[in-house]
Amino acid sequence: MTKNTKVNAAILIIGNEILSGRTLDTNTSSIALWLNSIGVKVNEVRVIPDIEDTIIDTVNFLRKANDYLFTTGGIGPTHDDITAQSISKAFGLEYELHKEAFKILEAYYKTGEFNEGRQKMVWMPKNAYLILNPTSGAPGFNVENVFCLPGVPSILKSMLGGLQNKIVGGKPILSHTISLRTVESEIAKSLTSVQNNNKDLEIGSYPFFQAGKLGVSIVIRSDDQSKIDNCIKEILIFIREKKIEVVDR
Repeated sequence: MTKNTKVNAAILIIGNEILSGRTLDTNTSSIALWLNSIGVKVNEVRVIPDIEDTIIDTVNFLRKANDYLFTTGGIGPTHDDITAQSISKAFGLEYELHKEAFKILEAYYKTGEFNEGRQKMVWMPKNAYLILNPTSGAPGFNVENVFCLPGVPSILKSMLGGLQNKIVGGKPILSHTISLRTVESEIAKSLTSVQNNNKDLEIGSYPFFQAGKLGVSIVIRSDDQSKIDNCIKEILIFIREKKIEVVDR
């Protein structure tokens, strides 16, 4: 892939705790922001339970539909951590003890602490590449275009930097936000017209509530700054015509 190629990815959040609402998903934001910064556009995000067949089917669909797939969750030491075994089956690979991962965790834990439960974290698909974990020792792994990361947000964030050389992105995805003291219905027709004139970039509108007043943030996204600049000019024209106040957020 070259820097001019449009590169995409999907994010797959695995875990009953996310679906039940007991745990708040912040990993999607962390991964998506990082991917955007290196020129990878997130096409899709899914949240699924810890069910083997569901994981296998979803992984196989998303890895074929996207350049990259990132999974989070299910690679810990407990009975419901079945992501690694499910990924093995998705690729038709043996599920086995990863010798390098074993050495890493054996050195990480004090004598006697690397018990049978923790040893489960070094079982992975055969010949998987490790994603090193600078926070808690236990590595993630990747097979082909699938990258499997832990579900704990702070640990996941610390591991993203180690993937920099493994991901080939396109141009970084840029964004510009214009926040207005208005409501969406007031600008909907004008914004649609601007979008029709600029089909090769994304324009989103997002209501907000600040200081007791309603507002709308318009977010323009593209990998080309000149296209963003031209779009901003068009938006400012109708803002002035409608005498809408621009606000800082």
